[in-house]
Amino acid sequence: MKIGVFDSGAGGLSVVKSLLAHNFFDEIIYYGDTARVPYGPKDKNTIIRYSLEALEFFNNFDIDLLITACNTVSAYALPDMNAQSNYPVLGVIEPGVMALENSNLAKDEHILIMATRATINSRRYQSALEDLGYSNITSLQTGLFVPLVEEGIFSGELVRATMEHYFSDIETPKAIILGCTHFPLIGDALLEYFEHKPILIHSGEAIVEYLEAHYDLQKREEEANLKIFASDNVAGLRKIADRWL
Repeated sequence: MKIGVFDSGAGGLSVVKSLLAHNFFDEIIYYGDTARVPYGPKDKNTIIRYSLEALEFFNNFDIDLLITACNTVSAYALPDMNAQSNYPVLGVIEPGVMALENSNLAKDEHILIMATRATINSRRYQSALEDLGYSNITSLQTGLFVPLVEEGIFSGELVRATMEHYFSDIETPKAIILGCTHFPLIGDALLEYFEHKPILIHSGEAIVEYLEAHYDLQKREEEANLKIFASDNVAGLRKIADRWL
C-alpha cells in the first residue's frame, strides 16, 4: 500500500514517525504546506481551500489512503476532501479521542486539550469527549508552539517560557491531548514541565491504533520508502525530518 500524509508544515512528521515504526506501508508520500503554515489562525473557508489544493497534489501519486495529520484540517475539511477524492481521507481527531478512551482514564479526571485556535473553536474534541461523559476538560489555544517547532526548537528557554505563558494558571492534567501534530515534537519538554504526571495522547500513535482497528494491515519486512515534498523550503523540512525521524 501507498499512503499519503498531509500537514500544514513539519508537524505531520510526528505521524510519519509512528507510521515508519510500525511499517505497514510500502511507500509514504509526505506533503507539508510550509508556504502557508500555520493553518490554525485561518478561517474555515481558507482551510478547506488549502486542503483541496493539497488533495490535487496527492492525486499525482496513486495513493491508497490519505491521512490529514493536521488537526485543523481534520476539524474542518474532511467532508470536502472525501467528496473529491477516490481514496479514503482520514483525520486525526477521531483516533485521538479513541486513544484517550482506550487509556481507561476516569471520566472526571482533568484533561487538557492543546490545539490551534481553529481546532479549539471547532469544538470537535470537546464535543466528542463530552459525548463520552468526560466532565473536566480544559481547552487551550497554544498556537505559539507551532512556529517554534517549524524553526526546529523543541526545548530550551523559549519553549519553557511559552509553557509558562499558557500553563501557569491551570492544574496539572491527568492527560494531554496534543491537538496539533507539531506538539509531539515538544512532548519531552511538556512532560518535564508537568513533572511526568500526565499521559500524552499523540496523533501518530493514535492513528496507528485506529488503522490497526479498521484496516487489515500487515507489517512489512522492508522499510517504507519515504518521499518528502513541501510548498516552500523543502530543504528546511527535510532537515527537521532528519532530526526527528
